[in-house]
Amino acid sequence: MKPSLRSGKLVKWKDDRGFGFIQPVDGSQEVFLHISELKGAVRRPQENDTIYYYSVADSNGKVRACNAFIQGARNKSISSSVSLSSNAKSSAAPTSNFPVVEVLLLSILPLFGAVHFTWTTRNPLPLILYPTMSLVTYALYADDKSRAKRKEWRTPEQTLHLCELAGGWLGGFIAQRILHHKSQKKSYQSVFWAIVIIHYIVWLFWLFWAVLPI
Repeated sequence: MKPSLRSGKLVKWKDDRGFGFIQPVDGSQEVFLHISELKGAVRRPQENDTIYYYSVADSNGKVRACNAFIQGARNKSISSSVSLSSNAKSSAAPTSNFPVVEVLLLSILPLFGAVHFTWTTRNPLPLILYPTMSLVTYALYADDKSRAKRKEWRTPEQTLHLCELAGGWLGGFIAQRILHHKSQKKSYQSVFWAIVIIHYIVWLFWLFWAVLPI
């Protein structure tokens, strides 16, 4: 017998850890909800949201929600029918194309500054640091998203931000666009773009100082 679609209010939500609890409308026990089970959401869940979901029991007998969506905050391109088949899991794989134009626009100033720094100081550190840390940061994003899907312990956001600050912000930006990870969380995005601005300011100061008469 196919499980029926249920609904309830999100009474607890820990946004930094990506999980919370739903109080079903029938007053039964609270149901665990993980962020990876929300399908087609156009924003992060918030307390008091109405959640529609299917309930399943895990190996420990605890009830959790799967194939859930937020009332009034669902991508309209997503079909209204929610399947419990394994195909629904595989369809969650990221399919975005590489953001070529955005990456080129964002990297013009840092690349020019890094090349100028290397040319004038004979120190290639920025040209090495940017691609290396971008690869490391992208890998951390991918690993963190994989951990979220498996409901394992997450990579601290401070670690991701430190890697971005160390030069990996471009890799973080690419990961956000391709993997759709950390791209909807406003608090995370605020810190991320502050880091990008810091890098821009540093290179602007360097280039401005370089053209000043001695």
